[in-house]
Amino acid sequence: MKTVFSKKNSVFAFLLIILCGQASIVNAKKMYRWVDESGKVFYSDKVTPKDVKHRRESLNQSARVVKIVEKQKTEAELELFKRLTLLKKQQEAIINKQKSHDKVLLSTFRNVDDMVVALKGQMLAFDGKRKVVRGNLNRLEQQLLQKQRRAAQYERDGRRVPVTLLTDISESKAQIDNAYVEISNQFQKKRKSRQAFEQDIARFSFLIRTQQEDARSGYQTAEKQAEKELGLFICETSIQCDQAWVSAKQFVRINSTVPIDIETDTLIMSQTPYKDEDLSLSVSKMDESDGSQQLFLDIRCRKSSLGKALCLGARVREIRHSFSDFIKSTLPEAEVR
Repeated sequence: MKTVFSKKNSVFAFLLIILCGQASIVNAKKMYRWVDESGKVFYSDKVTPKDVKHRRESLNQSARVVKIVEKQKTEAELELFKRLTLLKKQQEAIINKQKSHDKVLLSTFRNVDDMVVALKGQMLAFDGKRKVVRGNLNRLEQQLLQKQRRAAQYERDGRRVPVTLLTDISESKAQIDNAYVEISNQFQKKRKSRQAFEQDIARFSFLIRTQQEDARSGYQTAEKQAEKELGLFICETSIQCDQAWVSAKQFVRINSTVPIDIETDTLIMSQTPYKDEDLSLSVSKMDESDGSQQLFLDIRCRKSSLGKALCLGARVREIRHSFSDFIKSTLPEAEVR
């Protein structure tokens, strides 16, 4: 038994079904109600295979809803769910890595002065390595100069320069080039090491300063790092999350190059990218085990070599990093941490 009605008359029609066909409803084990893409309401004791994808309600003999089966997820939604699961794991990994690093800092150093001394020692070690390479470079340049003078003497005498000498000159030039590369690498390592150490000093100072004020400060700061790296916004209250959701929709509209395809209370998803330069943004609202909520940003590119390069590039990284800051900039002052 299957009946079709328009939305406008669905309530009246359903009451009519109850009055006129009460006997059949009593005899039926189950009755289902669903709405198709065109807005037509269906009542039936069976759900055909083509209608399984729709959200449907199971009705008892009193026409009350006893069970709801949500709309079947599309391929894009299923893909997004997998990506969100991966993002959650990455978030946990970032947080755990930060907490582990904090533990090492606090157990390794007593105070900031110890860290400054360690930094100076590391910088001196890099300078020592650079001096060794610089000394080798000077020696190689002197050897090359001598070989070039010998080759010039052969030419002045009208003689052919020996192949072995030309080979030695070529090898010396290659060694000199390698030495310059090594000096550059040492310089970059020193710069990165200094930056990392300075960040650790700032982090250590923060941990010491806030250790007694907030036992969760390490976790919260790790969350901040995850926000930037993954593109997520951590809600403090449900009211703030509702406001952030409105901002997230605007963020998707601004940065996505394809129109919004799905919009619910927990998912905003743009259409699948169909050009190499397309960006498709999605935001999902997820409930955490502690009752809090987070907004996750996902960015999709076309499944092509150019699309993959786009998703791995600076533009997408900048969009992801700016997600949380954009939402915070749109919230009332009292709502921003």
